[in-house]
Amino acid sequence: MNPKATQIRLAEGGGGEATAQLIQQVFWSRLRHPELLKGNDASVLENPGGNLVVTIDSFVITPWSFPGGDIGKLAICGTVNDLTMMGAVPLGLTVGFIIEEGFAIHDLERIAESMAFTASQAGVQVVAGDTKVVNKGAADGIFITSSGVGTAAPDLHLGGAYARPGDHVIVTGTMGDHGATVLLARGEMGLQSDLISDVAPLNKLIIPLVQKYPQYIRVLRDPTRGGLAATLNEIARQSKVSIRINENSIPINPQVRGITGLLGLDPLYLANEGKAVMIASPEVSCFLIHELRENPLGKDAAIIGEVCAITGNFGMNQGIVSIGNEMGGERILPMGSGEQLPRIC
Repeated sequence: MNPKATQIRLAEGGGGEATAQLIQQVFWSRLRHPELLKGNDASVLENPGGNLVVTIDSFVITPWSFPGGDIGKLAICGTVNDLTMMGAVPLGLTVGFIIEEGFAIHDLERIAESMAFTASQAGVQVVAGDTKVVNKGAADGIFITSSGVGTAAPDLHLGGAYARPGDHVIVTGTMGDHGATVLLARGEMGLQSDLISDVAPLNKLIIPLVQKYPQYIRVLRDPTRGGLAATLNEIARQSKVSIRINENSIPINPQVRGITGLLGLDPLYLANEGKAVMIASPEVSCFLIHELRENPLGKDAAIIGEVCAITGNFGMNQGIVSIGNEMGGERILPMGSGEQLPRIC
């Protein structure tokens, strides 16, 4: 965020560099709880009987319904997944609705049904909620804020600061599906496709692996706003390491590759809502890939790179992500501005 700026831009909500600067300059400079300052998907509150994990998220996606999901499904999945990225078993969720005057009741019923079905899939319940209605023009149809509470083993250590040189970088599936789907659903590009969002709850995919390999999985993160590129940069900065990934190892749906190629976008910066980035010890990475691929949600899982103390041709540097190709070329993969596709979740 430009220190001289006086107004918020859409870029500040895009999950890239502008978002990071806004959080640091406005919020972290004033709200300074140690767990908040770690910058993880959820915060861990130590408790003798098992750590409590808490998270909160807001959803302002446009359009509110898209192939493969809607804002209600997105709210449940996003909250469950944030808990999951800290190794927490979800206990309960809360939801808050801001509804614009004139929003159709039958559409609200569709959203509520979608939330109930998705929560059932994830094995969690909505235990509290709130509803507000605002004047016509004061919101864009409907916004949802959701929070969640879960429990994690007291000796579990997951977070963006735990990546170590030599660790492998794993993704659980194809990158950019959600972002590309929502982009097409807006109907502004004149393109058609049968692509659907990857939005899904990941707890039943990920938690068994965390419980099986608690000492070997270091970092879990769902690459939502800002996509894979922003997520890896966040981890590199938190862990004070560099990350090198192989362009040809990254699974990308051919339709996503084609759409982004036509529009001049990079799929590595598009949001995902049913995928995870995992950084784990090389001792277990092949086992993780095998077990992930046994689940439909992880069928395209792949090892895409490694954590290192230096970044290839760029010399000794911490916090840098680079991407190489089969021709031997290598380039820096920056955080990104966050302006590529606003209001994606």
